Amino acid sequence: QVQLVESGGGLVQPGGSLRLSCAVSGSILSIYVAGWYRQAPGKERELVARITGSAIPNYADSVKGRFTISRDNAKNMVYLEMNSLKPEDTAVYYCNLATSGGTALWPWGQGTQVTVSS
Repeated sequence: QVQLVESGGGLVQPGGSLRLSCAVSGSILSIYVAGWYRQAPGKERELVARITGSAIPNYADSVKGRFTISRDNAKNMVYLEMNSLKPEDTAVYYCNLATSGGTALWPWGQGTQVTVSS
């Protein structure tokens, strides 16, 4: 059973930045695609960014140019750098290991709340 622990969320003003971190239990991160997802109130969970084992990223159009996903396989960590945040980025953010198409593979962690508001 893989455990996922997200951190780094908070309240930030529009235009601000946050860096999210995800700790992945065990030493299996290197063989998987990793993804960051978000779920806003009343909406479906959506994939916002994913990164392959060889560190090739892919982003949803809504965050392209503002968010950067990265990974440190040696530390079993996945990161999401979020810049130029908008109120519509407000959501609970989750990480997971995924298929190449971005389908999450493991039970969700608790997520981390990101609120963008003035």
